[in-house]
Amino acid sequence: MTLTPESFSYVADVVRQRSAIQLDLGKEYLVESRLLPIVRERGLADVDAYVRGLRARPDPAELELVVEALTTNETSWFRDATPFTALTQHVVPEILAARGAATTLRVWSAACSTGQEAYSVAMALEDALPNVRVQITATDISEQVLARGRAGRYTQLEVNRGLPASMLVKHFTRSGTDWEISQRLRSMVTFQRHNLLHAPPAGQFDVVFLRNVLIYFDLATKREVLRRARSVVRPGGYLLLGAAETTLGIDDDWERVPVGRSSVYRHNARRAA
Repeated sequence: MTLTPESFSYVADVVRQRSAIQLDLGKEYLVESRLLPIVRERGLADVDAYVRGLRARPDPAELELVVEALTTNETSWFRDATPFTALTQHVVPEILAARGAATTLRVWSAACSTGQEAYSVAMALEDALPNVRVQITATDISEQVLARGRAGRYTQLEVNRGLPASMLVKHFTRSGTDWEISQRLRSMVTFQRHNLLHAPPAGQFDVVFLRNVLIYFDLATKREVLRRARSVVRPGGYLLLGAAETTLGIDDDWERVPVGRSSVYRHNARRAA
């Protein structure tokens, strides 16, 4: 490892200022591995030499590449499974019962990475509740991963990560050695760039997926992100978090609702008022 403490601190500061993600000591290996492809493209000796150059002459485009490299997170189809069961068996039926079957369901998939979560939501709803109209807004800070989501094209290795064979056959077609998601599902999802530190996407949502994101933020940032999410969720709407995440003790205007072995969080308008 070539990264000096000074260079690591500089990268951590850049990432924190632009995305609020905390890179604590011990994550030097992550910075090295994520920045190495950029360094090789530039023909530089090592990661530390690249960072030293940025410290001496900060380049906005290069700094953006650094942030994108360090904020591209793990993703897979139907990750953890239970949120998607909760969505189709509890969350959406309750929303439809309250607002009527003619409702157009609006879902925000925040920090969507290359689109597996957003398309998992689309497939789950299409298969379980085919008559429901669905609009999914999928956002991420990285334009690079958003482009992949828009393309809707995935390698064999990627579709092997959590995608049931029956859904692969039903919703995908072969495209060379890759798999392409159906136009029907692609039409349900709109991808746009968004930083969770900024104002949320326009409009009101019935469901927000904000999964495996809060774990990277400090308490103040978690509180602000949850407040922003709550500002665009309709009263009675739902928030779905990662298995290791909660609103409890952070933003208690969300009401925890146990569903099976997991929990979802309902926007309690009365409590927020």
